[in-house]
Amino acid sequence: MSIRVTALTDPDRTPSGHRLAWLADDAGEHPLGSAFLRVFTKEGQEHLAELSLTVHPAERRRGVGTRLLEAALAGARREARRSVIAQAAAGSPGDRFLAGHGFRKVLTLTYARLALDRLDGDTIDAIAGRPHPGYRLVSWQGAVPPELAATFAGSRRAMDDMPMDDTDYGVVVWDVERVLAAARSIAERGDLLTTVAAVDVSDGSIAGFSELVVPGDGKGDGQHYGTGVLPEHRGHGLGLLMKAESIRLARAAHPDLTGLVTDTADSNTAMRRVNDALGYEPTHTALEYQLDL
Repeated sequence: MSIRVTALTDPDRTPSGHRLAWLADDAGEHPLGSAFLRVFTKEGQEHLAELSLTVHPAERRRGVGTRLLEAALAGARREARRSVIAQAAAGSPGDRFLAGHGFRKVLTLTYARLALDRLDGDTIDAIAGRPHPGYRLVSWQGAVPPELAATFAGSRRAMDDMPMDDTDYGVVVWDVERVLAAARSIAERGDLLTTVAAVDVSDGSIAGFSELVVPGDGKGDGQHYGTGVLPEHRGHGLGLLMKAESIRLARAAHPDLTGLVTDTADSNTAMRRVNDALGYEPTHTALEYQLDL
């Protein structure tokens, strides 16, 4: 089978990166597969690119994926990348493909879901309502309010030591511009972002946050984007508190929402305990792979 790989122009550019894209087709111009390479450009991740590669099931094991991978890796080298990461479901064709092409497994992620139709709402309300002396909760929809923007950007360092095992993910540098751009990107695609934050009452600074994104129509499953607590504020149960409050707010604002999904590194025992306490049930495992260039 003749395989042609064509580079495409992808207009998807954000302040934090851009994408390169390729399409594979046969001599009859029938599409066989595609590859996208997210090239990160923000400070702290200039070395990194993220690969997403798909081949039609009927066309697998014919060299299509290999040709697309070769094009993507050449693109990564032109962009002076040091590492390429990719994710695949455990035991899937993608899992076997990445392992067979020199990628090494660097992280195991467990995906879990909270079924809202089976949720014990009283328990969630009780957790969210527990007093935490020295802290108060605030929440907002969309972009962070101007008066909280600087301290919210500063609180993002809570994710710097998130367990990532051997992944060369870098340290993401957050500023006000970046947090506003992230919220704007979610809004532009039609989704709804809600952020819950724990505020240190002694100085008004944000000690931790939890982000939840819901489809624009308020139906289907929402997705937790990140929950983090600054190291100096850990040990007070703030992660459990904030995540419970985000669940409570989602149920109240979106009665047609069916579930909430989250993913957590297997080595992140603290957040796994939080998920277990809130009733999240594992659905599947994904593997993060990395190729060092």
